[in-house]
Amino acid sequence: MRNIKLVIEYDGTNYHGWQVQPNALTIQEVIENKIEIITQQRVRLIASGRTDTGVHALGQVASFQTSSPIPVDGLRRGLNSLLPADIIVKSAQEVDEYFHPQFGAKRKTYRYVILNRELPSAVYRNYSWHLSQPLDVAAMRDASRNLIGRQNFSSFQAADPEPLDPVREVFRAEWSVEKQIFFCFTIAADGFLKHMVRNIVGTLVEVGQGKISREEFQRILGAKDRRQAGMTAPPQGLFLLEVKY
Repeated sequence: MRNIKLVIEYDGTNYHGWQVQPNALTIQEVIENKIEIITQQRVRLIASGRTDTGVHALGQVASFQTSSPIPVDGLRRGLNSLLPADIIVKSAQEVDEYFHPQFGAKRKTYRYVILNRELPSAVYRNYSWHLSQPLDVAAMRDASRNLIGRQNFSSFQAADPEPLDPVREVFRAEWSVEKQIFFCFTIAADGFLKHMVRNIVGTLVEVGQGKISREEFQRILGAKDRRQAGMTAPPQGLFLLEVKY
């Protein structure tokens, strides 16, 4: 059996996330069905991690095993000829049998985009969180520094947490401003808990709105209690940028 690694870009607007689920269209299901058409084999596509409904990816990594002799470039071209326009296979590569997209990942990078202006956008409504109230990006940057390092992120996990170790190491947590209206939060870590990025962003927005201070943000992080943190930011502003191995 060959082990094929794919790097995938997708617009998550029309899908109920990555993972196959009953009675809902998902990205995994769509790609698996197209792989089956090309290889004449039913495969299971394993991703670096699940993305939620409405979340996008520029560099999702997934792999599948097949005995098909089709060259990897032929697989990539064949998949892109069958996939809908909102899913693209950027690359296909044959890797060794031990490669695992999830367990082998060393670093994942996400970006969250906020549109900060009075009017919402017809064009960017599916790719950003619109907030009309001005945000203090300097305060948000200051608070974000608390995230760096290896620590317990229980305060920012989902309300229905998965049974995972909540300790993660964050390597990067930065805000940038583009065109004076797009506030972009980029975060890189060795792994993420369910809803972790969106819960962090929701809480940092409260810092930017002056509702909580940097010291309060630091206290929330140390509390290890999801009830202490802010709202979960909506999914459409979140992008999985890159997975490194």
